[in-house]
Amino acid sequence: MRKLIVGNWKMNGTSRDVSEIMAIAELSGMHAAVDAALCLPATLIYRASQAVGGFAIGGQDCHMMEAGAYTGCLSAEMLSDAGAVLTIIGHSERRAAQHEQDADIRAKAEAAQVAGLQVIVCVGETLDERESKKALNVVLGQLHLSLPDTAASQWLSVAYEPVWAIGTGKVATDEQAQEAHAFIRGLLAEFYDAQTAAATRILYGGSVKPGNVDGLMTQPDVDGALVGGASLKADDFARIANFEAVA
Repeated sequence: MRKLIVGNWKMNGTSRDVSEIMAIAELSGMHAAVDAALCLPATLIYRASQAVGGFAIGGQDCHMMEAGAYTGCLSAEMLSDAGAVLTIIGHSERRAAQHEQDADIRAKAEAAQVAGLQVIVCVGETLDERESKKALNVVLGQLHLSLPDTAASQWLSVAYEPVWAIGTGKVATDEQAQEAHAFIRGLLAEFYDAQTAAATRILYGGSVKPGNVDGLMTQPDVDGALVGGASLKADDFARIANFEAVA
């Protein structure tokens, strides 16, 4: 399976950063066994897609409806029209700050698939949930209610992002990541089938950096990474996308 390394710029970046995006695109394709992408603020998607050609540019969310009276929202078709080929759905920051529910995330994922976008559905537990030994049950509940009824590995990926490791400098150990990813793959087999589970990429997200990516990528069920702050700089993101495990 090809690894997938996706940068999430969150609410960062303006037109003056297109040159950095171009550098990332140039430096992040050195290994044939890795797919790389950047999920950018909506204001940068068109400019970036025009600037980097075949490099994958994505959005960070979409609305579940095709059109309508939804001020400030963007449909999946709008993202595609701007040049996006993928989008993140259900990121923990949106679940928390925008109070997104699992049913909303499922509807958004289905809308994005209809629009022809690849979809990364995010799940993960808080620190309290992990310390209370509820981490896997939380992931089970989120997956069960957030995933679309039908899926194909060609358009669906899952990102495991322990909330306690996002922006905190903490990171799950390689063994913790593997445990969660193996659990998720087992759930995918139950929800869909063994073939879909084996072919669906499960990404780790949570303070992924050049210094910890190599160990994470050696785990058998870690199929890539969803990268936050370290994706803002070409040198950092390129080092992650060109991790030593594929050398």
